[in-house]
Amino acid sequence: MKYNVNMPQKHSKDWLLEFAGLFTVGAVAVISFVTIENNSTRWIALGLTLAFGALFLFHHSIRVHFYFALQTTLAVSLILLQPNTFAAGVLFFVLSAEAMTVLPLRQATLWISIFTVATYFNFAFVAGWLSALIYVLPYAGGFVFFGTFGKAMRDAEAARQESQRLLEELQTAHRQLQDYASQVEQLTIAEERNRLAREMHDAVGHRLTVTAVQLEGAQRLIPTDPDRAARMIGTMRDEVKLALAELRRTVATLRAPLEVDLPLTQSLARLATAFQEATGLNVHLTLPEDLSSVPEAGRLALYRAAQESLTNAQRHAGAKNIWLSLQTSDDNISLTVADDGIGFPASMNGVGFGLRGLRERATQLGGELHLESRPGGGAQLCFRLPLLVRR
Repeated sequence: MKYNVNMPQKHSKDWLLEFAGLFTVGAVAVISFVTIENNSTRWIALGLTLAFGALFLFHHSIRVHFYFALQTTLAVSLILLQPNTFAAGVLFFVLSAEAMTVLPLRQATLWISIFTVATYFNFAFVAGWLSALIYVLPYAGGFVFFGTFGKAMRDAEAARQESQRLLEELQTAHRQLQDYASQVEQLTIAEERNRLAREMHDAVGHRLTVTAVQLEGAQRLIPTDPDRAARMIGTMRDEVKLALAELRRTVATLRAPLEVDLPLTQSLARLATAFQEATGLNVHLTLPEDLSSVPEAGRLALYRAAQESLTNAQRHAGAKNIWLSLQTSDDNISLTVADDGIGFPASMNGVGFGLRGLRERATQLGGELHLESRPGGGAQLCFRLPLLVRR
């Protein structure tokens, strides 16, 4: 296990632990100064205690094992100066907590064992070898307790740092996801604009161009052949009507619901009515009377599926009738759009009718899309999504 060979810097939040250590060192200094009768010994003990406290505060550039060796030497020296009180022995409690905080478990345990052995020899020097075995037990338990406390603090700090790292990674990923979503939205808008531009150019633009050319020809024929010019003008009138109808179909099938909070059944009814008026196709609508609330993403996906299906039926199927139905079960909601047109080649696999976007949308929402032949002729699309009931 890797660790810093030097003593690590204390964090500002460790001030309470640092204060507790300094308070303990100060208490030992006071006891030593009061209980030691010899004046010179008293000042030596005070100096050793101050040295212990200074190392405790300013040890960041010292190698960790050298630090504990110095502190152990100072503590043992203080114990030998006042063997009868053993007040300096409490310094090993401070060192035990510190060892578990900065060292791997095995090395910290080794140092706590050294503190215990040093304490035992001090008691043996005063009370004898056998009595020392009894006296050292509570101290050994205290060393382990404070060491365990230090390890718990180290683990908590490591967990906090890991949580902070994961939080920063999550925030970064969230920002990246937001940027990606924004880019996807912009690309989707651009793609939709390009598609609308192509629709206008291919349908309305072509007819208006033909009309403009015929209008110029009719203008030249009016003086010499007014009957032919009148026929050309009649043809142009028909072309303009067809262009206007094409424009209405495009707007009717691509516009969004009139109201954001409009119920799905009402949105589909309005869509079907507008489409039927614009195209002249018969739209047979079957909607449930009682439809559970559908989340916005699912409602919009079903509406777009209906739009795309109606558009495909009008442009590619050559149909006269379209059946649009919405059905629900316990766990899903299904939109089915069928027509009586020419159907589709099996080799297309449902890709050539502009349905790739709908398939991707269904997959994103956990649903599925199926395109198949309708019994009796024509094509049939089924767009199914999980039914999410708001609790």
